[in-house]
Amino acid sequence: MEYFLKTGYIDLDSTFNCGQCFRWQNVGDDTFAGWSGSRKIIVRQEKEGIILQNVEKSDIPYWSDYFCVDEDYESLKQTFSQDSTLKSACDFAPGIRLLRQDSFETLISFIISQNNNIKRITCIIERLCEQFGENGTFPTPARLSCLEKSDLSPLRAGFRDRYILDAAKKVESGKISLDEIEKMPYNIAKSELMKIVGVGEKVADCVLLFGFHRLEAFPKDVWIKRVLSDYYPNGLPACTAGYEGIAQQFLFHFIRNREE
Repeated sequence: MEYFLKTGYIDLDSTFNCGQCFRWQNVGDDTFAGWSGSRKIIVRQEKEGIILQNVEKSDIPYWSDYFCVDEDYESLKQTFSQDSTLKSACDFAPGIRLLRQDSFETLISFIISQNNNIKRITCIIERLCEQFGENGTFPTPARLSCLEKSDLSPLRAGFRDRYILDAAKKVESGKISLDEIEKMPYNIAKSELMKIVGVGEKVADCVLLFGFHRLEAFPKDVWIKRVLSDYYPNGLPACTAGYEGIAQQFLFHFIRNREE
């Protein structure tokens, strides 16, 4: 079935290509096919929302959460625009929207993202799903936890193989509970994720922001460190309070694309 999901203005191209997700492909004008966990869908951009194609009725609430229909982005952009740099970032890509993604998929994806570019991250994740998922789904912790390092060599993920396996084994064994992390205060949740080999502050913040929708998380990569150095040496402006993670996405996309 098809279903119209009212999101307000959303730019799917900017949203899917701003470094927060890696499993979407452009398949036509304003139309994308992609996955989240075990769910596959085609979405088409419309003026005030998106059309979900081939969607099961029972999955509509999932995609409503995924595309954050409950977030008032127009008000947020007005608030951010009190700051001149953020106003430029919002004007540059006004249709960016933060996604609520599957937490385990996000954890593994951002482990893979370390010292990597978006094209290569996408290819590694694609190979991971082809090798160990079921019909293209993202592999489960149980599936990955029983593997050895040599099993991952076809992914060509390099040093990240060890980190992927450690994450899967700790999640599958219950040493790291993603359900419990969701309930934890931000700093404790971040420390818990950093118990996984290879997960530092930046990856932990990415997982909290993109996989748990913790909007106070503010991942700092080379682009954001440049933004902070050039524009915010004393920290982000007060207008971002509580929504630092969303501000980060506007700033990251703006600076990266302006300078590339």
